[in-house]
Amino acid sequence: MTQYIIRRLLGMVPLIIGISFIVYALLNLVPGSPADNIERSPTMRPEDFERIQANLGLNEPWYFRYFAWLGNAVQGDFGNSYINFAPVDFLLRSALPNTLVLAITSLVMALLISVPIGVFCAVNRNSVFDRVVNVIATAFSSIPTVWLGLMMIILFAVKFQEWGLPSLPTSGVRNLREPDNILDRLEHLILPSVALALLSLADWTRYIRSQMLEVVRLDYVRTAQAKGLRDRSVLMGHAFRNAMLPLVTLIGLTIPGIFGGALIIENVFGYPGVGQLTVESLRASDYSVAMACVMMLAVLTVVGNLIADILYGVMDPRVRYD
Repeated sequence: MTQYIIRRLLGMVPLIIGISFIVYALLNLVPGSPADNIERSPTMRPEDFERIQANLGLNEPWYFRYFAWLGNAVQGDFGNSYINFAPVDFLLRSALPNTLVLAITSLVMALLISVPIGVFCAVNRNSVFDRVVNVIATAFSSIPTVWLGLMMIILFAVKFQEWGLPSLPTSGVRNLREPDNILDRLEHLILPSVALALLSLADWTRYIRSQMLEVVRLDYVRTAQAKGLRDRSVLMGHAFRNAMLPLVTLIGLTIPGIFGGALIIENVFGYPGVGQLTVESLRASDYSVAMACVMMLAVLTVVGNLIADILYGVMDPRVRYD
């Protein structure tokens, strides 16, 4: 296992470098530049604009700037924002905790709901509850994230307020007019976390149901039932444990998707996290900030795959990586 992890870690290095090269090239080849807003100023003289570009290093070819960026990034320096000139690592440190809270909350919520519902649907296959859950899960899998977020804002914020019901906040992480407290932060977290959890909840419920249906038909489950074990013991001690093994891989692959979904959810709900920072930096052609945000998502994807493979080997003794 140790040798396998070392090989995977070594293989991640050229992969991440290749991803960074492609992302940097795409960011710099699309129309737009951090200096565009400066150039549009009516008081900006051409010689001043050239000097600003030289100071920012924008007058050099993009591939020269990439290798300079890569050398600094290896040392942990991601540069400064082209817009507000703040260090990129400071901007990420300010936004990352909010995104982590949102992602972890939605992940735990999706697991706590999808696992029991999926198991119950498998045990009660073709029941009314099973059919209703399948219809709802299919519907939520097909709903665009932006539309879902907007509908939740209209219902739980706008309409609830019109009907005289307790409404939920739709932006930010807390009420700036009141002292900071946990309950206020939880209220601001409800809508974005539920919207983000629904993206995984529908797929995980159907996946767990199909895995349980496949496992309960295997011979070792029938043998356990033939020995006279209680249905609960057979279900939880034999079928459930083995049905959850593929879910480990699914969760590992879904973690980057949750952060990617947070990119949309945070902008719909005005949630100040990495997703909102990424979109704002792309709109302003802020290469340094956008590059750091996209690379963080790429690293999460690669690390998520590695963690899923390791956990699969730990949970299933039949898997050997030697």
